[in-house]
Amino acid sequence: MTDPLPDDGGRPLLSVALCTYNGARYIEAQLRSICAQTLVPDEIVLSDDASRDDVVAVARRVHASCAQSLPEGGMRPRLRVLQNAVSLGVTRNFEQAVKACEGAFIALCDQDDVWHPEKAQRMVAALQASGRPLLVHADARLVDSQGQPLGSTLFGALGVSQAELDRIHAGQAFGVLLRRNLVTGATTVFRRELLEQALPFPRDWLHDEWLGLIAAAQGGADVLEWSSIDYRQHGANQVGAGRLGFAGRVRKALAPRGDDASRRQTKATILLERLRAMGALVPGTLLEEAGARLAHQQRRAALARSRLARLVPIVRALMSGDYARYDYGLQGAIRDLLAAP
Repeated sequence: MTDPLPDDGGRPLLSVALCTYNGARYIEAQLRSICAQTLVPDEIVLSDDASRDDVVAVARRVHASCAQSLPEGGMRPRLRVLQNAVSLGVTRNFEQAVKACEGAFIALCDQDDVWHPEKAQRMVAALQASGRPLLVHADARLVDSQGQPLGSTLFGALGVSQAELDRIHAGQAFGVLLRRNLVTGATTVFRRELLEQALPFPRDWLHDEWLGLIAAAQGGADVLEWSSIDYRQHGANQVGAGRLGFAGRVRKALAPRGDDASRRQTKATILLERLRAMGALVPGTLLEEAGARLAHQQRRAALARSRLARLVPIVRALMSGDYARYDYGLQGAIRDLLAAP
């Protein structure tokens, strides 16, 4: 890992880790929104994951012309391009991008969104505020493929409660994120030192979910309750946002369990191992919590094929509060009970 860019007279130095894959249709709007920030980033590291379109060429052209979008006297961010001959996948591509970033602060960036003008300035200010969190993330306005508002926000689509937000503000982000991920990479900015514990990103985890938990384990994650970007929803989203309707929830509940239980157990094991390796950075109470979550996932993975035989252990876990702490409460219990063998 290279050393951070030197401080420029006290000005915060911000890198953007922008990952692309066949994104030529949307990349211009995204890049122009970055160049039009009230706090213009110092560099953009574009990591392209073996695209088959001309997204990199478009990005270079837009970057060359984006000086027109800058405030008077402003300087455009430098652009560095990494191109993969073979696709690495979302998590590995973001890992490559953030490792190449040199700023003291790193913003994760998707190719198809649009940053709101004050995003960079407000999020860097939050990272510099009292308490100096390691990572902050925010809400987003959902828009369609043409950029038209869908009348909802990311947190609304995810069903984020005020109680969850209040717990995060109160320094209890780890418990909230251990239950479910609320950190969306496209809205996330973090301190570069977070990478000292977060790298390498495990292949079984999404990069944003992983970064959120590793930051929260050190008491350093917070959330901003405003929309920082237009989060574009379209058929090519690699990760999108949407709330399932009743029919969708029924289909999900009745779907075969497949490898889901094993995957959740593997993720919980990896997390606990990393937290233990972090030593004194992680309070013992949080290690216990991560261990309890692993035990819950192990019990879920061991549930019998017969729905009738699952009933007692599921009810026991429901009554103990494990489903409320580490899953979606009654909804998660019902899903485990009804899932096809």
